[in-house]
Amino acid sequence: MIRIEHSATPVYLQISRQLINAIQRGALVPGARLPGTRTLSTLLGVHRKTIISAIEELDAQGWIQIRPNIGTFVTDKPPVIKAAPLPGDLSQLARYPASTGYSFPVSVLLEREVSSPAKGLGFTDGQPDVRLAPFDKLAKAYRRVMGRRSGQRLLTYSDVEGNPFYRKQLADYLNNTRGLHIRPENILTTRGIHMGIYLASELLLRPGDLVVVGSTSHYLGNMIFQQARAEIRTVPVDENGVSVSALKALCKSRTIRMLYLTPHHHYPTTVTLSAERRIEILQLARTYGFIILEDDHDYDFHYNSSPLLPLASADTDGMVVYVGSFCKALAPGLRQGYLVAPENLIRELAKLRHIIDRQGDLVMEQALAEMLAEGEIQRYLKKALKIYRTRRDFFCSELATRFGDTLNFTAPPGGLAVWMEWSKKVNLLRISQNCLGKGLSIPQTLLFQTERLAAMRLGFGSLDETEIGAALDILERGVK
Repeated sequence: MIRIEHSATPVYLQISRQLINAIQRGALVPGARLPGTRTLSTLLGVHRKTIISAIEELDAQGWIQIRPNIGTFVTDKPPVIKAAPLPGDLSQLARYPASTGYSFPVSVLLEREVSSPAKGLGFTDGQPDVRLAPFDKLAKAYRRVMGRRSGQRLLTYSDVEGNPFYRKQLADYLNNTRGLHIRPENILTTRGIHMGIYLASELLLRPGDLVVVGSTSHYLGNMIFQQARAEIRTVPVDENGVSVSALKALCKSRTIRMLYLTPHHHYPTTVTLSAERRIEILQLARTYGFIILEDDHDYDFHYNSSPLLPLASADTDGMVVYVGSFCKALAPGLRQGYLVAPENLIRELAKLRHIIDRQGDLVMEQALAEMLAEGEIQRYLKKALKIYRTRRDFFCSELATRFGDTLNFTAPPGGLAVWMEWSKKVNLLRISQNCLGKGLSIPQTLLFQTERLAAMRLGFGSLDETEIGAALDILERGVK
């Protein structure tokens, strides 16, 4: 019943803890006499002093009684767990249970796919290249913050809406780049866009509420809405974004609670919601009273012209909740996001966030705030934009050369992914499996297959030109 392993835990503690475990499970009954220290030392192959330390630990915790000149015994009234019959192999006593002893709902909806490419190549849905991120500048700023005496205050509980200095710099940054008209009080910091969507859904949606999304939409957003037990309805998406006429018709027949949009580059098709439709949607929200949840997807990367300003920049009625993050701009693992809304909603959302994430990472927020104030992030984004434009052009050129008429796609005006539709019926899952066997990961979340559609959303941002060529070599063979 005792197994000694090579670990950081001292051997005497391993022995004492496993004996305690055996007493708790009833393998060592009350009053049972333990072998002497010399015998235990021989049986376990350890020094006698180690056994003496283990016995002293058991005695200190009250699990045994030491009777001088008689022996060592399990206490008469130990807190024994009334459990199932003991296993034949008593070594099982030291193992953690493989499953719960109670039932709970298992979600198929929230199931996550995990795939590991054999050679490290893989397409994403449009993640940035972390190798380009200014981590040296970020590390320097982080060390600078931690080196100050004032930085110690950031390790205590503070403003639950986020670091005040960060919110001030972020408000200035969003006002300058997005045309917003906000103050720090309009910002709640989050751990990325999905946390912002989750908090907004948790507070604003009730079971049965109607949420409208595009006919192809962000699967993670849809899962969050379904988890909130909302009803999801789709409206068509064309080259100018979601159909306003379909949305208007739905408004006349149903009460809509929320419209979820990724207007800058619609997910997954990458089309941009036209300026005319943006104004029409704001007017519909004002007329019918529904919430616009605007996901600032890929706003920082736009190649052909200045990007259209978000709906939040023209919202004068408080109908838009705007969510964004630095995860897509810098690195996915840098979980720094934000949610922008009128102050009364921010206060309520802060209460909700307080119970799942007390305040976020104030030190990292301070470091990012100083980088924003010094213009480091702005300079990085300007530099990265040129690199990603080159990668987009190369990726699209290679797609046209390799796949010709078998693929329909348009070079996206921004973002880090390309939406491509196959001109003939193909089995996308089989292609994905073929590619995985050759060392290229194409997760199922990037595949969009219905009776009328066979399409992929493949990100080019995280791959350099050599890697793009190698990945498309495998994709080409996988298709054949």
